[in-house]
Amino acid sequence: MTAFIEYLLTGVARGLVFALLAMGFVFIYRVTRVVNFAQGAFAIFGGLMTYSLLRAGVPQGVSEFVAIAASALIGLLFGVITIIGEVPLLASLVITIGLSILSEAVAMLIWGTTPLTYSGLEGKDFIIFGAFIQRQYLLVLIASLAVFVGLAFVFQKTYFGKAMTACASNPYAARLSGINVKRMGLIAFMLGGALGGLAGVLVTPLSPITYDADVSLAITGFAAAIVGGLVSPGLAVVGGLVFGLAEQFVAGYWSPANETAVALALLIVLLLWQSRRLRLEGGVE
Repeated sequence: MTAFIEYLLTGVARGLVFALLAMGFVFIYRVTRVVNFAQGAFAIFGGLMTYSLLRAGVPQGVSEFVAIAASALIGLLFGVITIIGEVPLLASLVITIGLSILSEAVAMLIWGTTPLTYSGLEGKDFIIFGAFIQRQYLLVLIASLAVFVGLAFVFQKTYFGKAMTACASNPYAARLSGINVKRMGLIAFMLGGALGGLAGVLVTPLSPITYDADVSLAITGFAAAIVGGLVSPGLAVVGGLVFGLAEQFVAGYWSPANETAVALALLIVLLLWQSRRLRLEGGVE
């Protein structure tokens, strides 16, 4: 029972990290119709930049904030490269894959190939029903929920959020209304970068990361986003929780080596399900 509680709580925390990545996929796709497969790179840069800043003696809170802001700027740069040139959507997809590969090379040159980590939220571990839970998991829970609530407020109550929603619903009508759709697309990339950076900052103290960890993070984040068809932030959160719990229970009761295989299998099932759903909605059997 103790092990089950531990896997459940840690799975929820990991799922919230995946949900942050998934929401990055969703916001970028909704506004630009680009599937950003470089989303995992933002998490890598966020976590590794925090590591370097801490090694340089910068306070932890400042290090994490700077790393998230830098990830947002990297997201803006990726957005400029991906969508400014009016390239076809398929070409944009290839560009994001290329940016992901380039990011791995840059991260390897700067930080090497050794897994890196740093201390998370300090203090004694929690004991819940006999299970020891790191305090960092509490930070993951609070930070993630705060972000989700904040984004929900922004998109429902502010002009900026409504403009982003208009671009997602009907870019042509939004453009006629005076909304700069291209600028909104760049902002979406910045938001995706910030969400990815936050995910990396939160997960690195729990699981050491390497330069090439972006692939597995991107796969899981994309799979979680697929739950909502790449357009529903709420269902992306649900998808993140499902994958976090699935991976944690697989690692705990089976083998950590099978986490990625399970994520890929679930991704294939979700892609097939979404494909069938879209065919049925289009009246094609």
